[in-house]
Order: sequence, then C-alpha cells, then structure tokens
Amino acid sequence: MAERNDTSLRDFVLLGFTSAPHLQVMLFVGFLLIYLTTLLGNLGIILVIQTDSHLHTPMYFFLGNLAFVDLWYSSVTAPKMLINFLSQNKSISYIGCATQIFLFVTLGCTECLLLAVMAYDRYVAICKPLYYAVIMTRTFCSQMVAGSYIGGVLYSALQTGFTFRLSFCASHEIDHFFCDIPTLLKLSCTNTYINDVVLPTLVAIVTFIPVMVIFLSYVYILATILRIRSTEGRRKAFSTCASHFICVTLFYGTIIFKYVMPSSIYSLEQDRVISVIYAQVIPMLNPLIYSLRNKEVKAAVSKIRGRTRNISVMN
Repeated sequence: MAERNDTSLRDFVLLGFTSAPHLQVMLFVGFLLIYLTTLLGNLGIILVIQTDSHLHTPMYFFLGNLAFVDLWYSSVTAPKMLINFLSQNKSISYIGCATQIFLFVTLGCTECLLLAVMAYDRYVAICKPLYYAVIMTRTFCSQMVAGSYIGGVLYSALQTGFTFRLSFCASHEIDHFFCDIPTLLKLSCTNTYINDVVLPTLVAIVTFIPVMVIFLSYVYILATILRIRSTEGRRKAFSTCASHFICVTLFYGTIIFKYVMPSSIYSLEQDRVISVIYAQVIPMLNPLIYSLRNKEVKAAVSKIRGRTRNISVMN
C-alpha cells in the first residue's frame, strides 16, 4: 500500500500540444494574446459595472459575476500552459493537479448555474415586467449567485474526490495542456468503472437542470415577444436576450460535446481543440459579446473614456 501511495503522489507531466520548438513559440504568442484579452475584457466589464450607477441592476450584477468567474476560469489553466510552452520542465505536482481540477470544475459548474440564473432574470424582465422589482430583489439575486458558487464547490468536491481516490501507478504523462478528469482517468491502474459511470451522469445532471431552466425561460420569452405588436418593442426584447443566448450556446455546446458525448466519436486532437474553446476562447468572447451588443455597456464605456480625457486635459 505504501508503495502504491508513493507512485500515486508522483508529479504528472503535461505533454501539451506539440514538442516542436518553433510551434511552441507560436502557440505561446497566440495563447498569451488570448489570455491578455480575457483579462482585459473581463476586468473591463467588472470595472464598468462597478463605476456606472446605471448598471447597478440585477442583469449587470449577474454579468459582473459571470465576468469574475470567466476571469478565474481562464486563469486556472492559462498561466501553467504558457509557462510550459517555454520550459523544458512540464511537470505539475500531484497536489497542483488536484487543485487545478478542483478550481476548474468549480468555476465551470458555477458558470453553468450562473447562465441559468441570467436566463431566469431575462424571463422575469420580459414576461413579468410589472413584478420585476418585487421578484428580483437584491437579497434574492445575492442568494442565487451564492447558490451558484456553492453548487459549483460541492459538485467539484464530489468529482475531484472520485478522481483522486484512484491510484496512478502507470504512466504519469497527461496527454493534454491541463489536468482534465477524463484524460487523468486513462492513467489510473485502479478500476475506473464507477468514475466512468459517475462522471457523465453527474455532468448530465448538472447540465440538464440549468439547460431546462434556460430552455423554458426562452420558450416563455419567445411567446411573450411574439405577442408584442410594435417592431421596436420586439427588437428591444430580442436584443436583451441575444448576447446571453450566444454565450449559452457556445458554453453548453462545448461542455456537452466534451463530457456527455462518448469520447470514441472524436480524436485526441479534436478533444484538445474543444478544450481550448471552452477553457480559453469562451472566457475571452463573453465580455466581447456582451459589450459589443449592449448599448448600455457601450454608453458606460464612453462615459469612462470621457472622464479619462477630461482628467488628462485638466492635468
């Protein structure tokens, strides 16, 4: 038993994308730009929402939390990945791998739940506008956000616990750019039958409930919008939901394809591409989608720019 534990606690090696030196540099530059855009975009969204009092509403409260989650969601994997592009030592400790998985799954699950909360917010705003202020109180909004974080932590603790109850006494080379549960299970010399059943089942449950909330919310929203007689009214109602719907489609589409669909239907290269999309690209795109399609966010950004110019002129 002592020998098995020693081998299980050895460092893992992240093989990443490729071992070709010239490609490593190109990938480093590309992913560095993606990561910096993610940091600036999400920090910008948070700053704009905090500084403009007109955006202190439930919708932007949820958007600020989504930006906060995306900021850390990308940061869990990006720094280590960037270091590995330029380093010969691509190892990650057993504890580091477990921590990375725990944080990554926590933030991913939290984002799933937050997107459902945001869909419910849009449902109340469009379908029950007269009751919006009564239903979407500050306390209720805070409770829904706190529930999303707590749900993410509990779900991640369960998934991480099931994964690291296993022994990894075979190869410790992870053929990925970060510690991911499905990839890690392939390295175990313990029977993974329970994990193979539990992982897709839990992912299906965690995604099914939010997806149903989002689906039903949009069914009622669409029915309400179609009853609006004015073209301008329909356009405004659609515009308030368009950004959220795009983000939901991107995030849930990749998550379901990655964790619910059988891994036999896609190759290892496709798996890496899918992982890059939901781990790095989507956190970068979310603030761009919301800022480019939202007039209130654009107006708030313009105000901040105006204040900055005035301060510069005065100085």
